[in-house]
Amino acid sequence: MPTLSQMIVWALFGLIVGLIAKGLMPGRDPGGLIFTSLLGIAGALLGNYLYFLVTGAERHPEETFTFTGALLAVGGAFVLLGAYRVIFGRPRG
Repeated sequence: MPTLSQMIVWALFGLIVGLIAKGLMPGRDPGGLIFTSLLGIAGALLGNYLYFLVTGAERHPEETFTFTGALLAVGGAFVLLGAYRVIFGRPRG
């Protein structure tokens, strides 16, 4: 079971990744800090999973906090944000 400090680090990492993905994707997106943080965490999981599917090489959770891991996380968050827009439509405004 992860410790409190590990959960805080993942939440902050997710927030940063989510903010980067939202900044790269043009247009307005829903959600506040919690949604953005969850987007980043899910993006990290998706990005590393897609990396595994393409290369067959496993990545350990601590490898997420590398430059490559961060790029995979932002890419995964970008994919999730795009999927969100396709499913729920673009927000008006």
